[in-house]
Amino acid sequence: MIYEGVLPVNKPAGFTSHDVVAKMRRILKMKRIGHTGTLDPQVTGVLPLCLGRATRFVEYIQELPKEYEAELTIGYATDTEDWTGETVQSLEPGSVRLEEDRVRVALASFVGTIDQVPPMYSAVKVGGKKLYELAREGKEIERKSRKVDIYELEPLKLELELDAGYPKIRFRVLCSKGTYIRTLCVDIGKALGYPAVMTDLVRSSTGSIALDRCLRIEQIEELHRLGRLHEAILPADRLVTHIPSVEITGRDALHAMQGKTIRAESGLPADGGLVRVYDDQGTFIGLFRADSRSGTLRPEKVFAQAEPRPDA
Repeated sequence: MIYEGVLPVNKPAGFTSHDVVAKMRRILKMKRIGHTGTLDPQVTGVLPLCLGRATRFVEYIQELPKEYEAELTIGYATDTEDWTGETVQSLEPGSVRLEEDRVRVALASFVGTIDQVPPMYSAVKVGGKKLYELAREGKEIERKSRKVDIYELEPLKLELELDAGYPKIRFRVLCSKGTYIRTLCVDIGKALGYPAVMTDLVRSSTGSIALDRCLRIEQIEELHRLGRLHEAILPADRLVTHIPSVEITGRDALHAMQGKTIRAESGLPADGGLVRVYDDQGTFIGLFRADSRSGTLRPEKVFAQAEPRPDA
């Protein structure tokens, strides 16, 4: 069976995002599968997979906000900024003293547009080479900061009063694409005046896909065996509702399905942005680029196919 749409996967620890794609290709016996946002092997949670023609939606789903639950430990630092790395700085266990009010103020200070310097252990390319490749060679280079958006950041659990060990802060964060939660943890530590490291991370949502809607790999395998996996697959266009939609009818709908530029007099964004185009039956035709000055829609990616005429 060939599937089309978005399959919400709960990625297990120990798998790269590419590992999950490879496993799904073997289980579903289809090649056209793409993931919508890399997760490190040790990180678990929401990993939407685009199946069939829905792979053409990958770039748009990747742009959706992501939500994470993270644990930050204060008192030591690693070269990877998470718990998998080598310790490069540490304080005496039990020596860190933090007050709850101070922690809450520090967390709140990161809400908004912030500057982040990508970690050395990341896939960002500099001079044609990935940073983690340079890091593995023992090299550290200067990296340019990038702007990312932190929409929400709230503490979930604070373990601050410890006689021994290191304080832990568990928090929820809603952020833009490209945000490194590891680096956010390190920067929060700096704001508090201490070395810090990310010690747990779960992606709890991508756009409207929450973790409780995601399936474990063994569940997917079983549903596929029973012929019921289609029940869990989401229509790709319904995940990008931040893109405005327009409805067209008659010959315009037919021409749109044929990949032609069509006219649309109203409902067009003024900035020449993308729109989702539907016919009057609710069939998703595709993504079109709007030109409000000429009142036209130019095809960007067409998904629906025109039915052959009876006399053809």
